Amino acid sequence: MAKTKAITHADLAPTPKGTELGSKTGACFMILTILCGLFCFILCLLAEATRSQVTWLDEKGSECVYSGSGKTSLLCSAVSFLGLAVAMVVQHMYMLIAISKSPPPALVSWDPDYPPARSITWQATFFFVSTWVCFAVGEILLLVGLSVESGHLKNWDTPKKNCLIIREGLFSAAGVFTLFTVFLAAGLYLTALRAQKISKEQENIRQEVLAASALYASPPRSPPRRITAMTRENPVVREPQLLLDMPAGFTKHASSV
Repeated sequence: MAKTKAITHADLAPTPKGTELGSKTGACFMILTILCGLFCFILCLLAEATRSQVTWLDEKGSECVYSGSGKTSLLCSAVSFLGLAVAMVVQHMYMLIAISKSPPPALVSWDPDYPPARSITWQATFFFVSTWVCFAVGEILLLVGLSVESGHLKNWDTPKKNCLIIREGLFSAAGVFTLFTVFLAAGLYLTALRAQKISKEQENIRQEVLAASALYASPPRSPPRRITAMTRENPVVREPQLLLDMPAGFTKHASSV
């Protein structure tokens, strides 16, 4: 005999749509963003390891030559620059669409006296500002590396009087800021998810209060009574109750009179 699985409240609950924060699509976007950040971090480390070096040909330092063309470092930094930019734009666009299509309007109108609302507001502000600051710093560092490495793609082995190179640790710093960016963005997503959960709880409490106030505002009315006349066929004539309750001797004497 086949066993039947019991139905729980989780089975009856509506499944979040793809444009909602708590959906599987949002979780996939977050995982892909973190993986993209890790990939960009690895590319930054590779760019740091393959960046161009300068060798001076004489002791006076009048002529220098590059150790390589810097194509590998240029390619890694370019892919990291574009990958981080695309990941950030896609993730924040998805979050904006998901928040704008959220059913409860409490995401916009917070109760100022509600303590969790204050903490979530500060957390969201911190994550949003720090995410974009780290993103801007990381992109600027990568852009500086791109401009320097692209300056000697040709004739890199020809002696020059001035050789411009990147300082050690620039690409590594860009990779660190890349990691900070994706993890702070994940914190922003979790904060928005928590805010949506609290807003739903507030909306449910508000609906319960309104239902209770409407219930106790006016007392329940009793249904109107209807008296219907019934026709009596062959009515039965009954003797008065007084004669029925008299003793037997008294009744006989009364009949003889």
